[in-house]
Amino acid sequence: MDSTPILQQAVKILRDGGVILYPTDTVWGIGCDATNEKAVERVFEIKRRSEAKSLVLLACDLDMVAKYIRQIPSIAIDLVEVNDAPMTIIYPGAQYLAPNAVAADGSVGIRIPVAEEPDTDEDGAQPSRAARPAPLSAGAFCRELVRRLHRPLVSTSANISGEPTPATFAEIPEEIKAAVDYVVPKPFGNGATGRSSQIIKLGLDGEVEILRP
Repeated sequence: MDSTPILQQAVKILRDGGVILYPTDTVWGIGCDATNEKAVERVFEIKRRSEAKSLVLLACDLDMVAKYIRQIPSIAIDLVEVNDAPMTIIYPGAQYLAPNAVAADGSVGIRIPVAEEPDTDEDGAQPSRAARPAPLSAGAFCRELVRRLHRPLVSTSANISGEPTPATFAEIPEEIKAAVDYVVPKPFGNGATGRSSQIIKLGLDGEVEILRP
């Protein structure tokens, strides 16, 4: 499946203030432009969740993170560079985001999706695109989606607040599927693990707190 038209459609809806349902490198998520306050409000309404509860955002790389965090703790760079599993980092000092996408203390959780690299041949070269008919992994799809959007993307689990997090697309409530503006086709969900990410909270002085192993 060619991901280009799907990415184009999703980005158009997000830029217009819409909400999408899409696979991530962890679980299926409800997403919107994290700089659009009204769109973020819709996400809370769809989940029936209090705006007092924090959201997780996705960024395509550390350069994007740096645009929305006043000062990135140096340890965050090391964590991102060595990490090979889904990890959400809560950074202090968020900026330029929708107010309701940021916690009361000014912090925000951001994850750079884990994207599988294409397999290489015996000479170390990547096979041609024609030789790789398989769709992007969910993580690679998310990174490309955020890169094209040019802004962080809200990524909150596709469940009603207080109910279990769906491990598969089939477990997502029909109410949520009907409430969003676009559902990314299921084949891109093959890479979603159904498991939530690790969560680490950082302080400017190097403090590290593991909130979810």
